[in-house]
Amino acid sequence: QVRLVESGGGLVQPGGSLNISCAASGTIITIATMGWYRHPPGNQRELVATITRGGRTNYKNSVMGRFTISRDNAKNTVHLQMSSLRPEDTDVYFCTADISSTVVNSYKAYWGQGTQVTVSS
Repeated sequence: QVRLVESGGGLVQPGGSLNISCAASGTIITIATMGWYRHPPGNQRELVATITRGGRTNYKNSVMGRFTISRDNAKNTVHLQMSSLRPEDTDVYFCTADISSTVVNSYKAYWGQGTQVTVSS
């Protein structure tokens, strides 16, 4: 069984910073791409940032230059450093990871339960 557990969400004022993290645990052979998504009300789930095992990153345009995604392959963790936060960044942020769990090179997408980020004065 594989679990993804997010941590670090909370309330921050506009212009402030917040870091969120996600740790994968369980039966894990390899983790390929890891990332963060959010789900604005009334809209489809949207990609915030992803990072490959080799460190190649991809960002939603509106967060580029403000958010930084990183990972620690030895610890099976992914992090999102968020700065210059805006009220429209308020959402539940979900961690996702493509994980080979029981069969080598057979990957499945796993999701965490989400962590709330609220940007408000």
